[in-house]
Amino acid sequence: MSKILSSKWTKVFLFIASLAPLAYVVSRAFQNNLTANPIEYITHFTGDWTIRYLMFTLAITPLRNLLNQPKLTRFRRMLGLFAYFYGCLHFLIWSVLDKQLDPHVMWEDILKRWYITVGMAALLGLTPLAITSTAGWVRRLGYKRWQKLHRIVYGCAALGVIHYWLLVKSDIRLPLMYGAILTALLVYRWVVSMRKQPPAPKRVPVGVVR
Repeated sequence: MSKILSSKWTKVFLFIASLAPLAYVVSRAFQNNLTANPIEYITHFTGDWTIRYLMFTLAITPLRNLLNQPKLTRFRRMLGLFAYFYGCLHFLIWSVLDKQLDPHVMWEDILKRWYITVGMAALLGLTPLAITSTAGWVRRLGYKRWQKLHRIVYGCAALGVIHYWLLVKSDIRLPLMYGAILTALLVYRWVVSMRKQPPAPKRVPVGVVR
């Protein structure tokens, strides 16, 4: 397993596989097979893949620890960037195809529709994480500050789940599933952090000579 994860071809395969959803929806577009409401279909399609890649990214660390495969970390940055990539596509489809880049209409939608407000906040939160995902930014910020900044991803994922929940209204099975996955990942992170905390120092009673 370690040899496969270390191979550069595994990363190439993952990159190509991550473009497969885009290739699929483009092929359907060329076949005029995007349902009766194509804009709604591709908006939801790219949104689904955004939240899926967020979950894939957040699952890397638990899987690395549980499977004892540190090489899995090699793929976290790529998966995170694909989450941002599909999130940007999701935004562009809404802003360009649905709202024709009309700033007044877009702003009105952001203020009136809570699911758009929450979704926009999630995308804005992911933007600095995508910008600072390189090794150069780790050096500039210092690892500890960089690590603290990138914990925002959990909040962005939570906002993504809420965005999905508010959007679907009636059939909430998928938002519930993603919410359950995110909760499990957060609980795992909390348990690990509690185990890493050093034990409290023993207090010596006043007046006791040692």
